[in-house]
Amino acid sequence: MPLNIQVILQQDVDKLGKSGELVRVRPGFARNYLLPRQLAVPATTAAVRRIEHEKVVALAKAEKAKKEARDLAARIDALAIKITLKAGEDGKLFGSVTAKDLENAVKAQGVTLDRKALRLAEPIKQTGAYQVPVKLVSDVGATLKVEVVAK
Repeated sequence: MPLNIQVILQQDVDKLGKSGELVRVRPGFARNYLLPRQLAVPATTAAVRRIEHEKVVALAKAEKAKKEARDLAARIDALAIKITLKAGEDGKLFGSVTAKDLENAVKAQGVTLDRKALRLAEPIKQTGAYQVPVKLVSDVGATLKVEVVAK
C-alpha cells in the first residue's frame, strides 16, 4: 500500500489546497472523504493534462482581461465628468452625487463602467472637484475626475 497518493482537488478544501491543485494525501483520507464527496479525483495522467490545459486557458483569459482593463483605465484617466446640481449658497447640494449618478455620467461619455468598481466612500454632498478611485481588476485601477457645480 502506498504511503501517499496524489489527487486533484475539484473544490477548495480547508488546510489542504485550492481547486485544481495536485496534492498528496493518505489513501484512507482520499478513499473515505475526498472521493465520495467529489472534492477530488484521482491524479491520472489524463486528469493532470486536463488541469494543466485549464490553467493555461485561465491564464490566457486573465491576461486578456487585464489588457482590456488597462485600456479602460487609460480611457477613464483621460475622462473628466462635470455634474450640475442645485446647491445652496454655501455650496451644499440639495441631494447628493452617488455611484449610480457617476456611472450614468460616464456612460453618457461613451465608457461602460460598473458602479461597483467606483470606490466612492460616501456620496458627494458638496460642490467642488473630486478624484474618485476606480478598481477594475485586482491590480489595475484608475482615477475618475469629477467636478460638481451648482446650477
